[in-house]
Amino acid sequence: MTLDLGTADTATGIELEVLADESYRSFNVLPGDWLRLQTRRAAGNTAFVLGDGTRMTYAQVNDRVNQLVHYLHEKGIGRGDRVATMATDGLRHVEVLLATLKVGATFMPLNYRLSRQEADVLLGRGRPALLFHSGRYADLLAGVADAHPSIAEVVCLDGPAAGALDYEQMMTGRPAVEPPPQQAQAEDIAVLAFTSGTTGLPKGVMTSYRMFHGICIVQLLECEMKRSDVYLTSSPLFHSAGYFQTMMCLYLGCPVLLLPQFDAEEVQGWLARPDGPTAVFLVPTMLQRVMSVPGAREANYHQLRMICYGAAPMAPALLRDAIEMFGCDFANSFGAGTENGASAWLTPADHKRAAAGEWHLLGSVGRPGIGNEMRICDPDLVDVPTGVVGEIVTRNNTTMSGYQGLPEKTRQSLPGDGWFRAGDLGMLDEDGFLWLNGRSSDMVIRGGENIYPLEIEHVMTEHPAVSEVAVVGVPDEHWGEQVRAWVVLREGVPVTPAELHAYCLEHLGRYKVPAEYWFVPELPKNASGKILKRELVQWSPQDAGAGGGSV
Repeated sequence: MTLDLGTADTATGIELEVLADESYRSFNVLPGDWLRLQTRRAAGNTAFVLGDGTRMTYAQVNDRVNQLVHYLHEKGIGRGDRVATMATDGLRHVEVLLATLKVGATFMPLNYRLSRQEADVLLGRGRPALLFHSGRYADLLAGVADAHPSIAEVVCLDGPAAGALDYEQMMTGRPAVEPPPQQAQAEDIAVLAFTSGTTGLPKGVMTSYRMFHGICIVQLLECEMKRSDVYLTSSPLFHSAGYFQTMMCLYLGCPVLLLPQFDAEEVQGWLARPDGPTAVFLVPTMLQRVMSVPGAREANYHQLRMICYGAAPMAPALLRDAIEMFGCDFANSFGAGTENGASAWLTPADHKRAAAGEWHLLGSVGRPGIGNEMRICDPDLVDVPTGVVGEIVTRNNTTMSGYQGLPEKTRQSLPGDGWFRAGDLGMLDEDGFLWLNGRSSDMVIRGGENIYPLEIEHVMTEHPAVSEVAVVGVPDEHWGEQVRAWVVLREGVPVTPAELHAYCLEHLGRYKVPAEYWFVPELPKNASGKILKRELVQWSPQDAGAGGGSV
């Protein structure tokens, strides 16, 4: 029987078309092969759109990546070696990712917001063989090779820099011929990524090639990606959403728009262009900023068909506003992305149900995703009844290999039988929807009562004066802990602590209502937009220059 593959446009057709490629090697086709396969399938198609509008085809990108691969081979880079980057997003940074995967080595991206001291700690732990950086970080990284003997060479991606090779000069004259396929195995480490440190010192998460492959497959299916899409991921390439989504598009064969860093006005401008992205990923803070750009609400977004969001909780009020403003489909992913991919998805169909009148669904993060098994457990990993809050425990094929050099932390997160614990709290309802209650470390215990900050935050963001809010527990002599709310107000909408207190009393049990309301211009966040509550716990209203007060 002959199977007619047709011209499948949706994600479901990609596996069949890859199977039809003679280079397919059973389960050994890994992320390092994807660029080569797409080049053979559609060499002249656009792979990347740059910020200035330049389009790069798969053939052009593959030639440049092959040149870089030959350089890596000259330096002896292969399985087990690490290639570090500290760079803004752009074609050259992506080329380093692709070449590293092509030779079966490990990509080690560093947050470009790190101080030199922080970078030295991570470079010492990761021990990369090469370091690629943007020119703007040359001064920050001065003398880095002398400080870290593992680094054989430093390369500057965008021009000459002291103590570094010029990237384009290094590429000049190198052959673009396709090298032999990489020899990586499925359980080799594709990425060593350091967590954003919301709970303390960043941990080195080891992502296998198997995990990398699985996450990309799940994402393109859950986000209903198409080859005809143009995708913008607003997450930086040092973040898991950045490199997973970039590679997801490469696997499928749809172009990626590359912008150096998130800029709300630039992103909004691209979203309003007739030739702009058809799908975009934005964390809630980014989405809010894009919506606040002057003129954004009057713009036309007819070509935009999908907004994917995640990495941090989305206030239902903001999400409702976004659905009404953009009029496109939405998809939400929840999970410990770097360590475990996405465990639950609020699908486009779920968002349509919400917009049709079931608005309460927007308070959920959806149902377990494709290939995900989920349990809600007590601290001893015993299942709790439906509708009862407990720890979210998941099992899938997209789980990390562990934390580098931290066996005890690894055992805590990977207790056995494939289960993963992130420390998130939630409840599954009768329909299988997951409702978050925050992290176990964020829970406030007031007079013996467990209080979940996320519930309070969702209520407070419904108030017209509240733009953002973070709720934490602070020591209290009488109650043990008391509830404090740090609030960012909307411009031009005044409110007093007493008014917010009265509002909360209308919508929450009295024991959950904050005792303090402090107004600040912004909340501390990491690079992925997550609020750093461990910093807020240490803040004092006086040091923060906060308005507001106790009630």
